[in-house]
Amino acid sequence: MSFRRRPQPLVSVPEADAPQPAPSPGKRLLRVGEVAEQSGKTRRAIRFYEELGLLVPTQRTKGGFRQYDGTALVRIHWIDRLQELGFSLPEIGEFLSALQEEDHGPAAMDSLRTFYGRKVLETRAAIRRMQALESELQDSLRYLSACTSCAPETLRTACRTCNDEAHGDGPQPRLVAAVHVPG
Repeated sequence: MSFRRRPQPLVSVPEADAPQPAPSPGKRLLRVGEVAEQSGKTRRAIRFYEELGLLVPTQRTKGGFRQYDGTALVRIHWIDRLQELGFSLPEIGEFLSALQEEDHGPAAMDSLRTFYGRKVLETRAAIRRMQALESELQDSLRYLSACTSCAPETLRTACRTCNDEAHGDGPQPRLVAAVHVPG
């Protein structure tokens, strides 16, 4: 699938001039500002989600104002959670587009399972990278804890060749050595 392909809305949106069906009794529709306020998003974000095909108004008023039902808030929460997990808006749109192409529930859920499975693998790889970075930072902090023994007037250039026993054996950690590289 291509990220460039614009996902089609999950629900068709009637044209502003077309007659609008009345909402179900007791079903309150929300305008863009209300959806934005209740979701903690900006009006622009709501409109952007619509442009990407991630969010579709339930209907439009005669004046062309977008109206959403409560499922819009559920969708926005879902988008937020997926973004927290590292999904981009194009990835979310790609998934929704693929899901729309599925006529049967089991196939659609298989697509969802594949979609989430791919992200689990990416998340695990990111966790490994972050753990390696944490280890480098910890090594640097241990090394730097010995840097309190030098006299205050010691020049920074002397740090490159420091062989204080408190640093222990081995070279300077890369995150420390890098700041001493000329340039």
